[in-house]
Amino acid sequence: MRAQPNCAEEALAEAVRRLGRPGFDSALWAWFHRAVAPDNLIVLAYRDGVAPQVMFRHSAPGSPVFGQLDSTYLGGAYLLDPYHALHLARVPPGLYRLSDVAPDAFQRSRYFNDYYRQTTLVDELTFVAYPAHGVTLNLCLGRDGQSRRPFEARALETCQRISPVVVALAEGHWSGLAAAGSPPEAVTRQIRARLAEADIRLTPRQVEVALLILQGHSTASIALQLQISPQTVKVFRRQLYARCGLSSQAELFGLLMPLLGERKESQAAEARFRE
Repeated sequence: MRAQPNCAEEALAEAVRRLGRPGFDSALWAWFHRAVAPDNLIVLAYRDGVAPQVMFRHSAPGSPVFGQLDSTYLGGAYLLDPYHALHLARVPPGLYRLSDVAPDAFQRSRYFNDYYRQTTLVDELTFVAYPAHGVTLNLCLGRDGQSRRPFEARALETCQRISPVVVALAEGHWSGLAAAGSPPEAVTRQIRARLAEADIRLTPRQVEVALLILQGHSTASIALQLQISPQTVKVFRRQLYARCGLSSQAELFGLLMPLLGERKESQAAEARFRE
């Protein structure tokens, strides 16, 4: 491996020394900071059907980047996040840039405008690792309003080069994570059940289309995701809006976000019951 900038090898050695011990995540941050100078880092563990678990977070004092993480993102908005979609797809371990994996209409989505924009993030690079069966670990490096600049080509090349090392370290340190959770279909079932209480009856496919719309997928992208024709997607969209009495994506977001948030509350109640 070629020498990394800013004597990053020394920081990497310290992370290796702390593998499986307290202080590993802080040492990992120090390595990333020397190697590619991110503004923030968050490590999230995804499992099917439950809110992500925050393993570590770091940002500049006063930064808004994680300001709504607990209330909004973990409260249900994570289901609309492109990186959560990578967990569901079980993509190969490695490095992924948000701009490369986000849906084609991501920056026009309600998720982007109502949540992501307030984080001030301008670029994200995420290392995906699998420390245990049923668990996806995302180590997300961000550039936000602090630096106001995306990752340079050199930083991207460095992250691509160190990706196997990052994945190996993460999988080794967090190998004890349990794979509690429920199938992704549970999300669709719960949304349908809650809407039925308000006399809004949707099919599973209509709920799938609704969630893809809110994630920022265009009609063409939804068609590819569901392997149906764009015309069929348009039919589902019209049916969805008509049955819900809606006329805009903003209204759809307002209808479904509280239901997504209910999942966090029900998960917390189940956890208390198991204790």
